[in-house]
Formats: sequence, C-alpha cells, structure tokens
Amino acid sequence: MQSIVTGSSGFIGSRLSYLLEKEGCDVVGVSRHMQSRERDVKCDLEKDCLKEEVFKEVNSVFHLAGHAHDLSNPKKSLQTYIALNVDATIKLALQSAEAGVKNFIFISSVKAGTMNSLSEPVSSEYRNIYGGTKLKAESELLRISKQFDMKVCIVRPALVYGKEVKGNLSLIKRAIEGGWCPPLPKIYNKRSMIHVDDLVKAIVLIEKMGENGQVYTVTDGYDYSTTEIYDTFLDLSNKPPPRFRLPLFVLKMFRFTPGPLGHKIGKLLEDDKFSSSKIESLGFQAQLKLRHLNETLF
Repeated sequence: MQSIVTGSSGFIGSRLSYLLEKEGCDVVGVSRHMQSRERDVKCDLEKDCLKEEVFKEVNSVFHLAGHAHDLSNPKKSLQTYIALNVDATIKLALQSAEAGVKNFIFISSVKAGTMNSLSEPVSSEYRNIYGGTKLKAESELLRISKQFDMKVCIVRPALVYGKEVKGNLSLIKRAIEGGWCPPLPKIYNKRSMIHVDDLVKAIVLIEKMGENGQVYTVTDGYDYSTTEIYDTFLDLSNKPPPRFRLPLFVLKMFRFTPGPLGHKIGKLLEDDKFSSSKIESLGFQAQLKLRHLNETLF
C-alpha cells in the first residue's frame, strides 16, 4: 500500500510518515524541502501541481501542507493563504480523484469550526485568515466528496503539542527555559489540545474507519487552562513556581495592543474548547497528556 503525505517534513507530517512506514506503508513524502526516501518529491504546492506519475499505485493522500496559524507576519496577503490553504488543496483533491485514489484525508484545524458559517467570506483581518481559509477548503472538499468515488475525511486537530512543539507553545516553552517568561497570572480559561503522536494515530484510524464527507475533531479529552500549561512547562523545565505573578489586569490591558502581540496575549486569555466525541465513537482514545510532552508512542 502506498500513500502520499504532503507537508511530510513538518511537525505533524514527519510523525505521520514515520507511523505509516512503521505499519508497512510505502510513503511518498511531498515537501518544499528534499527528503531521504527514494520516492519523495520536492514540490511547492502553492505554485506547482504534482506530476501524474506520483499518484501511481497510491491508495491514500494525507494533505497537511498549508500556511500555519501562527501569523507572525500579519502583512502576509490574504491571497497567499488562499493560494495554498484553499486553491492547492482543491487541485490536489481533484488530481487524487482523477488518479483513482481511494482516500483523501485533509488536516484542517479546530479554527475552521470557530467561523460563523461555510458561506462566511474569508476576512483579511489576520486573526481570521487561517480559520477562514481552512473552512473554505473544507467546504470545497465536501462538495468533491459527493462527486467522485473517493472517500474524503476532514481532521480538525486541537492545539498540537509534542517533543518538537511549534508555534505559541514553543514560544512559551523557550521563554520559560530561557528565564525570560514573565510570571503569568492565574488564568482559568479552557483550551483543548492533543499530543502529536495521538493525533497521527487518530489520522490513520480515520483513513481506515472514517466515513466519507465527515469532519472529525481530535483532542486528548482534557481542557487545559493557561495556568496549567505554564505550570506544566515550569515543571518539565525543572523551574520552581514563581513567588509572585503578574496581576491579571496587566495582561488584559496588553490584550488590546495592535498587531501580533495583542493577538498572542489574547490567545493566553481565551477559551478554545472542543469535543472529540465523533472520533471517540470510532474507538479513539488519547494516551498522552501535556505532562507527557517529551514522550512518544512509537
């Protein structure tokens, strides 16, 4: 059995590729960076399509490539996100269907589920670009799922953690380890998360047992407060708990700072809670929690 994994050099894609190979699957990794497998393909999907021969004997396509949600550059154009997160996704799905691929698994985000509706236009305001473009891609894929003999499943991971964690979690972790993270106040919000290894096991389960046209949210089943995340990272870094903490009102004031800083502080304060009951009905049960950040399942 052969599978294509786009974004195969990334945080999630590399672990998914490893698990698929461990289970006996021949993986064709697609990335902007050349990798080590014989059939790996160097391709910038934002600009180019995969060649027809890449799909030879491929049973499943796992599409992870996309512009990330950590919008450190809010000036990056909306069209840039649409080009990869939407247009390239649609082209790849149509190519896959026409090549006879049986399963197309799209790795979206819980952020797509926070938009108001499928018909809502994608906002150019950088807070909404990521979720909006992912939602638009989902909408088009669900339409494709009704037109071709190819199973299309959508996976919406919660915030992903793990040994090589990226994005805002990595920033907090490095700030704590480096001793330059301010002592955060007690914050009692609720945020769903998932370990990268649990996530990729869920993705493989969805490929095997998921139903066509279905959307599956994946979490580890626990909702973390920012305080719990902060304290867990302190513990993992062998740092003592702070003797004092910033007053909460100070953080709330900085929340309204224009640009990325205010956006990141807002993330520390907001709720981001989701249910993974649908995939749990397939038998999925997460094995790891945030305290197992540096552990692996395979």
